Amino acid sequence: MTARPSRVVGLITCVACVIAPANLLAQGVEVTPFGGYRFGNDFFELVTGRPVDVDGAPAVGLIVDVPLHDGLQFEALFTHQNAAISVPSLLGPPSRWHVSVDHLQAGGLQEYADGRVRPFATGMLGLTRYAGVGDSEVRFTVGAGGGVKLFPASKVGVRVGSQVFATFVYANANVLACSTGICFLRLNVDVVWQIEFTAALILRVP
Repeated sequence: MTARPSRVVGLITCVACVIAPANLLAQGVEVTPFGGYRFGNDFFELVTGRPVDVDGAPAVGLIVDVPLHDGLQFEALFTHQNAAISVPSLLGPPSRWHVSVDHLQAGGLQEYADGRVRPFATGMLGLTRYAGVGDSEVRFTVGAGGGVKLFPASKVGVRVGSQVFATFVYANANVLACSTGICFLRLNVDVVWQIEFTAALILRVP
């Protein structure tokens, strides 16, 4: 149940290199390790099964961007959050739980300028793994975000941005009625929201 960020980072890098043709790699793949803070305690309450006072926790990760055309880039992202939270107990002192939430996503990034200052927006799909003591689950996630890239040098830059994650933790469909081949469904979906603010160092390779 222990997260293995190094394996995921290697997988992201390999996938990005396979997708990118050689002439695009010549433009410079961006490898971006980052740190930040992620808010949204619904995952913590989901794992522990009771309310907790922690609103968020630090997060770290890696982004790989492969240039395509006209400011569009293929983007792969892995972000890991680990939190130690106190869970109230009815029979004694609070117990200490370790909860982790990992997002693995792929999608696109669009830059809106070509210079030293580059505003951008992202849209991605992927999976979320949340885990606690003795259990872990994987769910589908949609992500969107934006920010700005700053390039004081051609091979080194800074990226500041934010990302919103919507994870579908539960879905249930019930048939209400059917007539002449058409059925009406009632769909119940539970979504967990998290927002992450990050600062990162961009390294262009080669």
